[in-house]
Amino acid sequence: MSLPTRTFTITRADLVRYAAASGDHNPIHQDESVAVSVGLPGVIAHGMYTMALAARAVDEWFPGAEVVSLGCKFTNPVVVPADGGVDLVVAGEVKSVDDGLTTVALTVTCEGQKVLGMPKAVVRA
Repeated sequence: MSLPTRTFTITRADLVRYAAASGDHNPIHQDESVAVSVGLPGVIAHGMYTMALAARAVDEWFPGAEVVSLGCKFTNPVVVPADGGVDLVVAGEVKSVDDGLTTVALTVTCEGQKVLGMPKAVVRA
């Protein structure tokens, strides 16, 4: 069963707020010149912030459910422009329901490219 796609716009201001909340002040998430100097195409979103947005989609699909597990691999960066933002699209497919546990395969993309590898959530309703 396919779940409704969720889209989250990520801005540089979001990255500043996430850095403050998480303590991850790596300049590749805020400073264009630093990001480019280490070979990145520009400022990139924190991988854990990207994963947190995937978790937000899971929470919206299964409000009040317990998230038993959530995992992925970070495969491609989410480049966030200085002006405006970039859309992160989260799609989900229920793969199984067994003993009260629902397994959801996620697809997380930015500008048509997958940014998380093998993302999966298991929830208990």
